[in-house]
Amino acid sequence: MERRLARLLWHRRGWRVRLLAFTSYGVGGGPPGTGWVRVIGRALLTDAPGPEAEMVRGWRRFMTLPLDGVAVEVAVGGHRGTVRTGNGGYVDTTVRVDLSPGWHDMLMSSHHGEPSRTTVRVVGPDERVGVVSDIDDTVLVTALPRPLRAFWNTFARHESTRRPVAGMPDLFRHLRGDGPEPFTAYVSTGPWNLAPSLERFLARHDYPPGPLLMTDWGPTDDRWFRSGRQHKHDSLRRLLSALPGLTWTLVGDDGQHDPALYDDLVAEYPHRVRLVLIRELTPTEQVLTHGTPTTRPGEGAHDRPPTPGVPVLRGPDGAALVRALRGRRA
Repeated sequence: MERRLARLLWHRRGWRVRLLAFTSYGVGGGPPGTGWVRVIGRALLTDAPGPEAEMVRGWRRFMTLPLDGVAVEVAVGGHRGTVRTGNGGYVDTTVRVDLSPGWHDMLMSSHHGEPSRTTVRVVGPDERVGVVSDIDDTVLVTALPRPLRAFWNTFARHESTRRPVAGMPDLFRHLRGDGPEPFTAYVSTGPWNLAPSLERFLARHDYPPGPLLMTDWGPTDDRWFRSGRQHKHDSLRRLLSALPGLTWTLVGDDGQHDPALYDDLVAEYPHRVRLVLIRELTPTEQVLTHGTPTTRPGEGAHDRPPTPGVPVLRGPDGAALVRALRGRRA
């Protein structure tokens, strides 16, 4: 059915193929033959291809149809190869290529639409620090779990109306300090359709650039709805496995699963996590998110004691977290 609809829209309604290449990461700078890059992208059929499609209200970004089996050429560094999109029109594969540490351009193209350009952050063998952050209500005000608010934020509001959480850009600048920008990644339960607008949001508010690890809406092979918690769980462990030389600062909020997920990660990898930073939602935000206020630390929110040697700092916004960091170092 989906393939017949795609042919109808493509040939009779003037819809076109649009490629989306997503910011990604890899490893390089080591012995020859050890470098690699994770390639993430998607092929969609849409009535609004090109940059103009990104500047419309949220719901227009979902007026698309995924295209499976599309041949996509990937060019990054000296590598050129062809992959095919899988279920949902996604590309998520690893290619072997030796690149120097830092940022590199990547191009994805096909015979059916305009090419799509993105960047790849290659982590070098001498790098030791990584930062991974939640997005919703950590860097971006969303109150995402509340159904009506989530619908409004996603499908109705223009992206320029979205607001950063107070003080959080300053927190990320503080984490950088006077050294080079640490490798930074963002994990969200939001759909991949929102990735381009989220990248612009992060740049507009001076957050550090980095790959966005999003998910997809809809059923899986074994359940009607995808698990946002499982997506975050899998994404965090894939990062730690793929980049074994980094120790991590984990940034999140107490409105969804972050504290429990981070507790589990610290318990599983106690020597790979250096710091946990939790933004505490206000009572009003807790009600917007959950419908009722949640318990605070020390009131039964988490039974597991903190792992020795891994500090957990909490505060209502980025400024409070910066003060907590400065107080810890004093």
